[in-house]
Amino acid sequence: MAKTRITREEALAFHLEPTPGKWEVQATVPMTTQRDLSLAYSPGVAVPCEDIAANPELAYDYTNKGNLVAVISNGTAVLGLGNLGALGSKPVMEGKSVLFKRFADVNSIDIELDTEDPDEFCKAVRLMGPTFGGINLEDIKAPECFIIEQRLKEEMDIPVFHDDQHGTAVICAAGLINALYLHDKKIEDVKIVLNGAGAAGIACIELLKSMGAKHENCIVCDTKGVIYQGRTEGMNQWKSAHAIKTELRTLEEAMQGADVFLGVSVKGAVTQDMVKAMADNPVIFAMANPDPEITPEEAHDVRADAIVATGRSDYPNQVNNVLGFPYLFRGALDIHARAINDEMKIACAQALAELAREDVPDEVAMAYGRKLAFGRDYIIPTPFDPRLIWRIPSAVARAGMDTGAARRPIVDMDAYELTLKARMDPTASILQSINARARKAQATMIFAEGDDPRVLRAAVMYQRTGFGKALVVGRDADVKAKLEAAGLADAFRELEIVNAANTSHLGTYKEFLYKRLQRKGYDMTDVHRLAARDRHVFAALMLAHGHGDGMITGATRKSAHALDLINHVFDADAQHGAVGITAILHKGRIVFIADTLVHEWPDEHDLATIAIQAASVVKDLGLEPRVAFVSFSTYGYPVSERAEKMHLAPGVLDKIGVDFEYDGEMTVDVALNTHAAAAYPFQRLSGPANILVVPARHSASISVKLMQEMAGATVIGPILAGVGKPIQICSTNATATDILNMAMLAACEVG
Repeated sequence: MAKTRITREEALAFHLEPTPGKWEVQATVPMTTQRDLSLAYSPGVAVPCEDIAANPELAYDYTNKGNLVAVISNGTAVLGLGNLGALGSKPVMEGKSVLFKRFADVNSIDIELDTEDPDEFCKAVRLMGPTFGGINLEDIKAPECFIIEQRLKEEMDIPVFHDDQHGTAVICAAGLINALYLHDKKIEDVKIVLNGAGAAGIACIELLKSMGAKHENCIVCDTKGVIYQGRTEGMNQWKSAHAIKTELRTLEEAMQGADVFLGVSVKGAVTQDMVKAMADNPVIFAMANPDPEITPEEAHDVRADAIVATGRSDYPNQVNNVLGFPYLFRGALDIHARAINDEMKIACAQALAELAREDVPDEVAMAYGRKLAFGRDYIIPTPFDPRLIWRIPSAVARAGMDTGAARRPIVDMDAYELTLKARMDPTASILQSINARARKAQATMIFAEGDDPRVLRAAVMYQRTGFGKALVVGRDADVKAKLEAAGLADAFRELEIVNAANTSHLGTYKEFLYKRLQRKGYDMTDVHRLAARDRHVFAALMLAHGHGDGMITGATRKSAHALDLINHVFDADAQHGAVGITAILHKGRIVFIADTLVHEWPDEHDLATIAIQAASVVKDLGLEPRVAFVSFSTYGYPVSERAEKMHLAPGVLDKIGVDFEYDGEMTVDVALNTHAAAAYPFQRLSGPANILVVPARHSASISVKLMQEMAGATVIGPILAGVGKPIQICSTNATATDILNMAMLAACEVG
């Protein structure tokens, strides 16, 4: 897998648009009437205030404390960037807050403290304790991080967790459990060498020792070599705790006969000769970022029997902290834990290890573009496994209850797991699936409107992200000027610019087009104008002749007009079964609306075709389609001629015989709300519909735009299906990211 290239301009634009930063605050209660204000603030708020003052535990019931974590740093050890200071660390802390929400539905606020004094830092965090249900410390340099975490654990009655230490340790432990399992070795018997005695390294070795690794079998190395009893140079109390009696002095000497290597140090610290010297079936966790101590290719070149893990997403077995900290806190918060103890961390590691041994869901395999199965290249679950949200927190919660860390134990664990499943965000996994499948496809994508800066940014992102090759239709000088204006001047050398003047295929294109249009009122002059001067037609001709794998257009022309131009080359119309489906993503739900592009006023047979095409798109995205034919009436009431076709359409599908759920006609609330649907026990949908087939194109357009403008929904589409070639038409107000999403859909050949 190619390593993603991210430019400075792209990174800054991501953090700037659509609003500065990566998260915002939204109210969870209505604030529209005077009564709402009175309940939310004065005088109504006095009631919970008095109750909490009398019984502090009620804060978990009446405030957001029980689902709120602070991500706190002073910026002294930011990623691989060093001491950037408190303000310089803020983008990273915002990012961590977003990860908490995305993966475990934990609300999080980033707090950057402008001090390097451990006493001041601890005092500030301790004083904020009443606000939060947990504290996640981040990017604090050693040895201060040890001092700060230990003091705060002693002084606070909520979980305090330094992820740089324990997050890495938990995922490392999970991977090692499975690596030793595959090699039929026991942790108490193996010789472990750790290189890197900083926060993460010390935490890794301490957790492994608490799991059964023997002190005398663990050799810790730092930049000065082996940490042995009697060494004085570069020592501190945390290193001294892991000093052993040995004659070994260098990493090279320590690696002789080692079963396990753990690296949290620097690129290139391990040589192939060191790997050769390890015991049979070695385990190598080269976790230095961004580049490992030794690459998997280098290690396997000399030891085919090795199991190798890294911190990189473009190699198998990624040791990724996001597998741990969101779910550790989820489980800890849900039992109102006083702390996250070793037993809870070990439970997390064991649950991750067990999950990796199970069959991998199809949607995960689809997201990664390959079949995943427990073995040397799959010892740790992937971050986008949907089972993580309910398997890991429940294991953590059980361990917390068993060890007395829980203030409020969970009585019904089965019910708890169901609530965890309800926290899943299906939209994120779908987008990840599209991303991974597009990356695997490596499609050559034609971007028809090379005169638009948004399209150019999307084309650059498409190619630099590693999805495939981008072909931009436009004039060289124009494209170059717009790239320079967008701060992407260097991309001009990377992109291939195509137009009628620099192609050798124009004659073939015109001949093809003339055969299609000669009996539709077009002469050769008309055909020349279309083929040589219209970007949409030229791009479609490129696609028709196999000079690209997919096509993106619509950013500069209304979708209906763009579709008319494409129809000169392809049969992208209602008569030939084309359909437009738009995906709406909002608050963890995804709903597809059809037809948003092709059919102006479909009859019941057209509606059945629309349902079939929409179901095909939804299946391609890894979802089980449930189709609702929606109207202003439900099952015949109120009676209206305009709703009659919606009533008849399911009958057409009955006669065809399809392999997906459908029903109608019904109102939108009955289609999407299980409580509303309960009034109709005879209805055939097993759950809320995810495909809404609407009566006409105008109602589809109104629905999509209303959700986009009023609810802030993310809109992908319209997805053009039923044409036979991957053609996607974005909206004229699409952002560069929207256009990139459409390109990924085309690359996946959705539709």
